[in-house]
Amino acid sequence: MGAHRRKCDWCGSGTPIVRDMEPINPDYQYWCEECARALIIKGDPIVTYRELEGEPIYGRLLEEHCTLKRFYSFVTA
Repeated sequence: MGAHRRKCDWCGSGTPIVRDMEPINPDYQYWCEECARALIIKGDPIVTYRELEGEPIYGRLLEEHCTLKRFYSFVTA
């Protein structure tokens, strides 16, 4: 299934912007912008991730909303 057909694993409707490369639960790997933002605000951001849209959307969300200073890993192909 291509990324353009996939839906967010959490809400089931949004288009994924980021993939969790080390998910605790493999059923929740792909996250839309709204659900990813909610994870960050909740204090449970994705640590090892791959951007899906070609733009650093998730990286910008981390910069804007993450108050915890952790090391995040952007994974390339």
